Amino acid sequence: MKRHSDHSDFMFLNLGPNHPSVHGVFRIVLQLEGERIVDAVPDIGFHHRGAEKMGERQSWHTYIPYTDRVDYLGGVMNNFPYVMAVETLAGITVPPRAQMIRVMLAELFRIASHLVFYGTMAQDVGQLSPVFYMFTDREKVFSIIEAICGFRMHPAWFRIGGVAMDLPTGWDGLIRAFLDYLPKRLDEYDAMVMRNPIFRARTQGIGAYTKAEAVEWGVTGPGLRACGLEWDYRKYAPYACYDQLDFDIPTGRNGDCYDRIVVHIEEIRQSLRIIRQCLEHMPSGPVKADHPLTTPPPKARTMHDIETLIHHFINVSWGPVIPPGEARACVEATKGLNSYSLISDGGTTSYRTRIRTPSFAHLQMIPLLSRGTMIADLIAIVGSIDFVMADVDR
Repeated sequence: MKRHSDHSDFMFLNLGPNHPSVHGVFRIVLQLEGERIVDAVPDIGFHHRGAEKMGERQSWHTYIPYTDRVDYLGGVMNNFPYVMAVETLAGITVPPRAQMIRVMLAELFRIASHLVFYGTMAQDVGQLSPVFYMFTDREKVFSIIEAICGFRMHPAWFRIGGVAMDLPTGWDGLIRAFLDYLPKRLDEYDAMVMRNPIFRARTQGIGAYTKAEAVEWGVTGPGLRACGLEWDYRKYAPYACYDQLDFDIPTGRNGDCYDRIVVHIEEIRQSLRIIRQCLEHMPSGPVKADHPLTTPPPKARTMHDIETLIHHFINVSWGPVIPPGEARACVEATKGLNSYSLISDGGTTSYRTRIRTPSFAHLQMIPLLSRGTMIADLIAIVGSIDFVMADVDR
């Protein structure tokens, strides 16, 4: 950073690393001329925990809970690309029921994550009521997730070859009640937040970028679709059973803060639509592949014969031996494309684990978006990007 002009007053301001509006331990060094931002330098790394190195230390199976903590608002959405990559290496075909259960849980977590974004975005620009209402709705999502998985934020519920267990009795009633409840709440929030003239003034025309800039900077997810590019990995490179489901790809026009919020809200509605189809068309059958490398084998069978008990013990303690090879799997996560690239050397652990997270690419745009704006505009820009620092630093 250097002096903007020999004849101007300037100052440096540290925004963060502990500031409510930077959504985690994130520091932005600002160079200001009055209230206007001349330059901005993002400083990351405060949250780094070495998630990729952990993936090379843990067994294929025991690494699953670590993935939950990468985008800690995404829950099982983080398990998804990892187990898909391992399944590709092992040649495992996941049963249809497990595929649809995975999709349903992933969309529930998409809704939970987007509700956090929606509420905190409104809070960042000074509207305090919505975040309380939206966190109440998020609790309802978590109560469903807890009933199905046994845990709320980080259930680590996906398994190599399927999911941990079948859906519990009464799951359909919980889902149906939530599908009837949330749309009316979203309509209320439209009136409270999106049609609020002050909120519009704080977000419309702020932090805008073009379709070409978004592609050049590696933006994915709602931030890319807000520019008008109709691209969603679930549609154009479908995985699991998304090709069997009917849903739309929400897009914006201006690529500004307001349009990014609009896309997130419409994605909640589309997720509800997907979940309803999962509810109505849930296939029967097993929830885990009948494959020797599936971990762990069905627990009930271990009580009947010693061979299965040994198999269960070895696979849980040491992990399966995955054949040598390289695989990559990618999903449309809550904030953009999330992918895992894995290399196996034929052992019980990954030789190389590489995680591609969406938030890292999105934060790179902060200097471009913030130059020439006011500090208050930067708060709106940072909030509209929708990131978590664990997703950035890994």
